[in-house]
Amino acid sequence: MATLILSAVGSIFGGPIGGSIGALVGRQIDSMIFKPPAQEGPRLTELKITTSSYGMPIARHYGRMRVPGQIIWSTDLVEHKDQQGSKNGPTVVSYSYSASFAVALSSRPLKSVGRIWADGKLLRGSSGDLKVGGTFRLHTGEGDQPQDALLAAAEGAARCPAYRGLAYAVFEDLELSEYGNRIPTLTFEVIGDEGALGLAALLEGTLSDFDAQLTLEGIEGISGEGSLRELLGVLDPLYSLDCDACDDKLVLRPDRLQSATIALPQAATSTKREDFGGNEGFSRKRVGESEQPVEVLRYYDVDRDFQPGAQRAMGKPLPGQPRSIDLPAAMTATSARRLVGDAAKRAEWSRQTISWRVTELDPAVRPGARVTVPGHPGKWRVSSWEWHDQGIDLALSRLSPLAALPSAADPGRANPAPDLVSAATVLAACELPWDGNPGSSVPLIMAMASSSGAGWQGAALYVDQGDGSLQLLGSTGRTRAAIGTAQTALPPASPLLFERQHSVTVTLAGADLTLGDATMRQLAMGANRALLGLEIIQFANAVPLGGGQWRLSGLWRGRGGTEAAIAMHLAGEPFILLDGSGIALDPQAVGEAPGTLLAALGLGDPVPATCPIALRGIGTRPLAPVHGRAATLADGALRLSWTRRARGAWQWQDSADVPLNEQAEAYAVSFGSETTLVGFWEVSAPELLLDAASFAALLAASPTGAFRVAQRGDRGISAALAIAPN
Repeated sequence: MATLILSAVGSIFGGPIGGSIGALVGRQIDSMIFKPPAQEGPRLTELKITTSSYGMPIARHYGRMRVPGQIIWSTDLVEHKDQQGSKNGPTVVSYSYSASFAVALSSRPLKSVGRIWADGKLLRGSSGDLKVGGTFRLHTGEGDQPQDALLAAAEGAARCPAYRGLAYAVFEDLELSEYGNRIPTLTFEVIGDEGALGLAALLEGTLSDFDAQLTLEGIEGISGEGSLRELLGVLDPLYSLDCDACDDKLVLRPDRLQSATIALPQAATSTKREDFGGNEGFSRKRVGESEQPVEVLRYYDVDRDFQPGAQRAMGKPLPGQPRSIDLPAAMTATSARRLVGDAAKRAEWSRQTISWRVTELDPAVRPGARVTVPGHPGKWRVSSWEWHDQGIDLALSRLSPLAALPSAADPGRANPAPDLVSAATVLAACELPWDGNPGSSVPLIMAMASSSGAGWQGAALYVDQGDGSLQLLGSTGRTRAAIGTAQTALPPASPLLFERQHSVTVTLAGADLTLGDATMRQLAMGANRALLGLEIIQFANAVPLGGGQWRLSGLWRGRGGTEAAIAMHLAGEPFILLDGSGIALDPQAVGEAPGTLLAALGLGDPVPATCPIALRGIGTRPLAPVHGRAATLADGALRLSWTRRARGAWQWQDSADVPLNEQAEAYAVSFGSETTLVGFWEVSAPELLLDAASFAALLAASPTGAFRVAQRGDRGISAALAIAPN
């Protein structure tokens, strides 16, 4: 800088006084250098996007900013083929793509990277979670940073630079399906410095022996692509960056080091008629208004995800073309209004000037120093001085006496991308009873997945057929199912009556998931079906208790042939709302191996979520017979009878028997205790007749025994109906 150079030259030839003279002359030169043009600094445009062009500058970033990047390395798109289908059904082949690439971020080391936007949507949240599959790594740009392992493996260690001094990010196998199977345009929230941003950080590495401990109040981050002169030039109207090189180091804003203002002595007169002031020794005047007054500050608004914003100085419009300062800095709207307001006030008050002559030079009176003048109110700033044989002429400008604006500014309405963390997957699965439709799949196996947060984006679905290996079944989709756990145990009740007395409390996987009420007509049409443990119920009333808990009452019990599970409830058993959501699975792909489990793995899952398949076989085996009767005839014989139920025939519309939906009607009848079998019969009609002798022999062998009737079907046998003999 000219101040530093001329101060050193003046010290050589004139000692301390010569150094002061040189510093003040250099100040005039620096004023011309730092004098901003009509359009200051780099142009503030809409947020730039990631490019991959040669010769583009890589900016320096200070504090917290949202910046684009420069792609410096990339692989070709990698195709992933996913084939799904059964042995007898159609095969569906889907393709997805991923890519690995590196993006240069800053030519100055960074502390960290926060959020990342891809095509305007969040790719990486504030907690560091990626919203799509892939891996993110940051190289902070230190002088000893190693090579990236991926780049070194792809290009060879001998040909791969470590990019020391350059902060860059690496994406490995980033899924591109969300972005049209192409590398998206990226912007990054970078953190170059922690704590308050100061002017010293901007000068670090450029100058030596300087003192610039000035906090840039209101600025949270700033970027610079060009020279340091451009960056300081755009800051000077807002912070008055006076330079002082009178001592052994360069000092910016020397007035901050003053403990108090300096009182100037009385003005000295001059004997030369052409000098100002005459017998008074001073001259005061008010300069004309600027042709380009400072009125508008354009910046990046941190409250609107760093979108460009503009604030105008308060007060009446000044004559002339308003001067707009484009500051590539991140700040709040209130800070921007305060900065531009203070700059406008300083410019207005600095129109009051005084030329003051002294005969003795105080070394503390330097460019930028704050002084008071006898007989003139207020505080003044030393703009320049000039050495004459009649004395030293000081040029002073008035300092603004007003404080910063206390009022807040409105940044405007923002529509930020939601930052939702992908929580862990909650998985449940069951087989549903057959609905009687000949065209529907039998068995119908459903997988329902959910999560505690709305940021969950689905998961890959797998099957473990008991050998520990996972086979891909597909994807769960992004719709969260209403699943959870029971907090209380539902007491037993009759499946033939509407349950009005008891209720059950369930907790859903997410607090934002909801349940609804249903009328009796809606229940009759199948509304509010749910699997609780191993029993299918329907509920008429759902009362929210807060925190994702719901109390269910007004129950229909034992639906879909699950009467046997009415007395088997426990606290903590799974709850699944059977509202049609979920994924229907291919039975052949799932298999029938014992111990089969389903697994789901999403972005928020450190390990796969697993679950068994509840009600396995309920869609293929017949329903248990009902209305068992045992009648002793006059001759001592016993006549057993029961009523069959047809699989899939849930509505008895015309009071007539419905088709059996099996190849043949067959029943297995047994007699005995729980552990001992005494008799066994195979019959093809819903009755069994035993003569008196046979019946007496059975009772003699097992006095407390009972008959059990199960229907045989094409693909299984039903649960047993117990009939006690009279």
